[in-house]
Order: sequence, then structure tokens, then C-alpha cells
Amino acid sequence: MDISLPALQRAANEMRTDIIRMLHAAGSGHPGGSLSLIDLLTVVMFRHVKRTAENADDPDRNRFVLSKGHGVPALYAVLARAGVIPHEELLSLRQVDSRLQGHPHNGSVPAVEASTGSLGQGLSIAQGMAMSARLDGKEYRVYCVIGDGETQEGQIWEALLSAAKFRLDNLIVILDYNKGQIDGPTNEIMNLEPLADKIRSFNWEVQEIDGHDMQAIDAALEQARQRGGRPHFIIAHTVKGKGVSFMEHPTEWHGKAPDGEQAAAALKELEALLT
Repeated sequence: MDISLPALQRAANEMRTDIIRMLHAAGSGHPGGSLSLIDLLTVVMFRHVKRTAENADDPDRNRFVLSKGHGVPALYAVLARAGVIPHEELLSLRQVDSRLQGHPHNGSVPAVEASTGSLGQGLSIAQGMAMSARLDGKEYRVYCVIGDGETQEGQIWEALLSAAKFRLDNLIVILDYNKGQIDGPTNEIMNLEPLADKIRSFNWEVQEIDGHDMQAIDAALEQARQRGGRPHFIIAHTVKGKGVSFMEHPTEWHGKAPDGEQAAAALKELEALLT
């Protein structure tokens, strides 16, 4: 596929329609965090991880870990677009006997590097992959997307300490900072701010970007490719439910699938972005 930034923006909006269709067919799932994530994931996977069906098992491939596993509809949409799984399989999300489980499952789907969903664990897995590359003398990078509610987990902060200690400059972490979690706004549940200062104090390289600006995402990831002895953390400010007006911001759409009328309205809005 064309991996120019304008083409990727269109692809991301097309995949937003896939997300809505998947979740409506499943009758359950997480639209808010999947829609906030898709722009980030599109740039990460197509321009930096460069995942294809052919390189999914290459021992020298770049790795990607979706630590916020409930955002997996976005990952499945990307893998279908990359030709790793059939597009028609997307509508089997969360169905009995489907390999497209409600959270990523390593071993069921090609290119799913880790089983995640118990929040806080994915960053530790990604750190282990980055350490493995270092020990094996490999040049691949490890990309990990975490959520802001997830960042309240203690294991995240242990991994932040450890990755900096081992100077894992092949580890790139992206925070999908949509400011909401299942119980409400993150700043009311357990405020993370001043987040950038906290991460820098752990000896990480930190950038802050608009997580829906394709150019800003790509530039931040390019900068994070520089090896300077420190791991990289990108705070990507996003909008929960991005692209569907009535899903944007309210945390009620964290884990609720749209009904038929809501799905039709969402698809109408998203398809207008493609004309």
C-alpha cells in the first residue's frame, strides 16, 4: 500500500469504519480507545515496524506490543490492511471459536507479539524483547503502546526504572493519552501529571505530540530512532472516540459497543471523511 502520510490518514479513517463494524457485530468491546489509537498505530506499523505477512516471523523484524490490549480492534484492522489476516475475518471479533479474541493473544494471530490485556504487563514484555535484542547483538527496535489508565499501574513504573537502568535505546514507548479510563477522567481517578517531568526524571528521552497529526507522529518516531543510550517515551495527546462526534471524550464509550442505530450514525460520519 501507499505509505505516504496522506494515504495513511485515509487508511486510518477507513480502519475506523472497520472498528465500528467489528464492535457492532461483536456486541461488545472498546470503541473509545481503539479510535483514539488508530492514527498512532497506522504510522507505527506501516512506516516504522513495517509489518507485512512476509516478515511476521523474521527473527530480525521490529517488534510491536499493544500493552493496552483492549484497543486490539485497531491492531486487527491494521493487520488486515497489511495482509496478515483476511479482511473478512474482522467481523468474527469476539465470536465463539474466532482467533480474534477481545485482547491480543500470541499464537492465535500472526504478528501478535504478546498476549496482553492485564494492564501494566505489556511494557515489561517489550522491555524483555529490547533486552534480548541487546544481548543477541540485534538491531531491531521494540515499539510498545500503553494507555493512560494503565500508566497508573505500578508495574509500568518498575519497567520505566529498569529500562533506563539498562540504557535500552532500542525501546520506544507511545502513550495513547486520551485522558479517560473506564471509571472516568484519568485526572480524577489518579492524576498522572506532571507526566513528562516524571518520565524525564527516570532518565528517558521524552516527546509530546498531537497523536492525531500524522506528520507529528512520524517525526517523533524518526527522532526516537536515534541511539543515545536512553529509552524513548512519546506522550501522544489523543481524543477518546476520535472521528465519531458522539463518542469523542465521554468515558461511557470506553467499553460499550454501538447498537445498530449508533453504528449507522458513526459510519455515516466516518464515511463523510473519505469523500
